[in-house]
Amino acid sequence: MDISVLGPCRVVQSGVSIVPTAVKPRKVLALLALNSDHVVSVGALVEELWGQSPPRSVQTTLQTYVLQLRNLIALALGDGQHADLPNGAKSVLVTESGGYLLDAQGGLVDMTEFERAAATGHRALEAGDFAAASERFRTALEMWRGPALVDVQCGSLLEIEATRLEESRLSILNQRIQADLNLGRHHELVGELAGLAAQHPMDEGIHAKLMLALYRSGRRMKALEVYQRLRSVLAVELGLDPSPHLHRLQRAVLDSAPELDVPVTVGGPTGSRVTGA
Repeated sequence: MDISVLGPCRVVQSGVSIVPTAVKPRKVLALLALNSDHVVSVGALVEELWGQSPPRSVQTTLQTYVLQLRNLIALALGDGQHADLPNGAKSVLVTESGGYLLDAQGGLVDMTEFERAAATGHRALEAGDFAAASERFRTALEMWRGPALVDVQCGSLLEIEATRLEESRLSILNQRIQADLNLGRHHELVGELAGLAAQHPMDEGIHAKLMLALYRSGRRMKALEVYQRLRSVLAVELGLDPSPHLHRLQRAVLDSAPELDVPVTVGGPTGSRVTGA
């Protein structure tokens, strides 16, 4: 079984999609898919489907949704409607004490692959191997096909998970860009960072990296304009000034501080330089 949640929800059994079109069964499958190979409690499924106002027939209704999913799995397995066969759908969508478990059967789970590649990138970054870190972070980001669970009407639990995944994606994106900056790829990054700054007008990390990329590309005035624009947005929207780190970066740009230059040893440790991290 292949499971994809980093974008539209895709669950494929034996080459056949088992994602239902109905809203609530799809939500059940999405929550099971996010926690594949782990038990999801009945309480969690009920909370996701109905919040604090479950119907009186909650157990029967939930069992009906599970049966619908098993029938889809049975069809994919070529078992027709025999969802109760010992080696059929019940062995894929398993009833456990207090909940249900979706057995991925060793298939590809995009969230797991994303987290594995990201972890490898972190280790490379910590070791100062910026080229390997950039490559692994890129591999992780390539697993994404859009916003997490974009085609699922998320309840409270799925919304939390989708937000967590998006924050993780942005974190890995920032670290990939930092690795690329350490490799001297500032010219290639300016356009990407400008787009990200427009999408996230109050994200200081992105704006700091854009300032650094512009400065290293010989566009010091543009780098200072980025700071002033961020300062204005923060003042209007939040009544705040940029952080001390951003202020230090601005001063370093004004002074053409040597610590802003590309590392002499490309791919080596970053030391104590002032960067856009």
